[in-house]
Amino acid sequence: MVTLFIAVVRRDLQIAYRRWGDVASPLMFFTIVSSLFPLALSPAQETLRMIGPAVLWVAALLSTLLSLNALYRADIEDGTLEQFLIRPEPLAVVMLAKTLSHWLVTGAPLVALAPLMGIAYYLPGDAIATLCATLLAGTPTLSLLGSVGAALTAGLRQAAGLLALLVLPLMLPVLMFGARATDVAASGGDPVGLLYLLGALFFLGLSLAPLAAAAAIRITLD
Repeated sequence: MVTLFIAVVRRDLQIAYRRWGDVASPLMFFTIVSSLFPLALSPAQETLRMIGPAVLWVAALLSTLLSLNALYRADIEDGTLEQFLIRPEPLAVVMLAKTLSHWLVTGAPLVALAPLMGIAYYLPGDAIATLCATLLAGTPTLSLLGSVGAALTAGLRQAAGLLALLVLPLMLPVLMFGARATDVAASGGDPVGLLYLLGALFFLGLSLAPLAAAAAIRITLD
C-alpha cells in the first residue's frame, strides 16, 4: 500500500506541474481576491487588521473550491480509476494519495504565501504565525472534505455549482475556526483552543474522508 500511495502522489505531482496553468490558477485567485479588499475598502490599518483574517480565510476556501472540480475527472475519463478498482489495495489509499497531491499543489502554496498577505493587512507577528498554523491545519481538511464532493460529482459535466453546494456546509466550521483563531491572536488573545478544534477536524477528516471518497467513486463508476 505504501508503494501504491507514493506512486500515485508522484504521478499526480508530475501531471500537475506539467499543467502549470492549473497549478497557478488557485494561487493567483487567492492573491487577487486578497489584494482587492484593501483597494476597495479604507486603507486604514485598523480596518484592514479587523477584516484581514476573514478575507484571507474566505479567499483560501474559494481557491480550494476552484481546484476541486477536476480532482478525479481526468482519471475517470481515461480509465485510471477503474484500474485502481481492480487492484487488491484499498481504494481509500488512492483517494488519500490524490488528496495529498491536491493539497501539495494548491494548499501548501497558500500557506507559504500567507505571511506576505498577512503583512498587507497589518496583522501583528503572533497573528501571522496563527494564520499560517490555521491554514496548515485547515487547508488539508478542506482538501479532504472537497475530495468527497469531487468524487460524488466526478461523473457529471459542469458540476462546479453542485460541488460547491455539497461541500460548503462541511467546510464552514473550518472557515469559522480558522478566521476566529487568527482574529483572537490579532487581538492579543490565546487561540490555542481554536487550533485544537482545527486539529480535531483535520484528524476526523483524515480518518473518514478517504473512505467516503472511495465509496463515492464506486457509486460514480457504477
